[in-house]
Amino acid sequence: MAEFGFNEHHQNEVINYMRFARSKRVLRLKTIDSCFEELKDSRLVEETFTVDEVREMLDGLQAVVRGEVEMELINTAHTNVLLLRQLFSQAEKFYLRLQSDISELENRELLEQVAEFEKTDFKTPDKMNQDLSKPKLAPLNEGGVSELLNKEIARLQGENDKLKARLRTLESQAMSALDEKTKAERALKDLRKVQGEKQMAAQSQEISSLEDTVAALKEDYEKSLSVNAASQKDLQENLISAKHELLRVQEQLVLAEKDLEKKFQQTAAYRNMKEILTKKNEQIKEMRKRLQRYEPTE
Repeated sequence: MAEFGFNEHHQNEVINYMRFARSKRVLRLKTIDSCFEELKDSRLVEETFTVDEVREMLDGLQAVVRGEVEMELINTAHTNVLLLRQLFSQAEKFYLRLQSDISELENRELLEQVAEFEKTDFKTPDKMNQDLSKPKLAPLNEGGVSELLNKEIARLQGENDKLKARLRTLESQAMSALDEKTKAERALKDLRKVQGEKQMAAQSQEISSLEDTVAALKEDYEKSLSVNAASQKDLQENLISAKHELLRVQEQLVLAEKDLEKKFQQTAAYRNMKEILTKKNEQIKEMRKRLQRYEPTE
């Protein structure tokens, strides 16, 4: 991996990841092979098939293989995201900002170098495992990391000094603003006191005027109540006299009707009419008897 510029530790990390990716790839290929074997064992039991049957088998196999490949691609993408998360988290601890060039992911030359590395370095896994198991000496001095930390500390101290100066400026501004606020509150309090006295005088005058108006309205209301009571009494007396007059007229009408009926009964026309009705009733009774004689009821 010297052509990629990695040290021995990073080279071992890359090898571990490539082994992990290869194991996942081999497992997924075995799954796809089992899909084909299952199709052969379950469906290819006859000698002849129609076009529709072949198309149906191929469509089913396509769906299964597509699902497996899609799942593997999704898992690979998610696995790469988790790997980047680990790298970025370690870099952020030392205040580093890593950058990536997506276009380099499709560099054919680099991809061929990775493929060649996989072929050559994976041929002797036992030797590689032995190398990985050997203890490695820790570096005596990590100059790059210490320098970065010192720079970050100096930058933070400078920002802290700037913030302190800014804080002192804000404190002075806040004190002056507080003094101005106190003066404004005092002026407002005095103004409210003066306005309150004027307002109290105006309100007392308004209350007095309202009391006079209420007294006048009360007097008018009492007068209207007395007038209404008198008129109501007159109306009640007129209603009673009207009722008495109505009863008297009704009684006279009844007497007049009785007198008129008595006079009408004494007339010759009434007597003749009564005789005619009596004869007609006798004739009707006679005719009913005849009818009952000729048509007896059952």
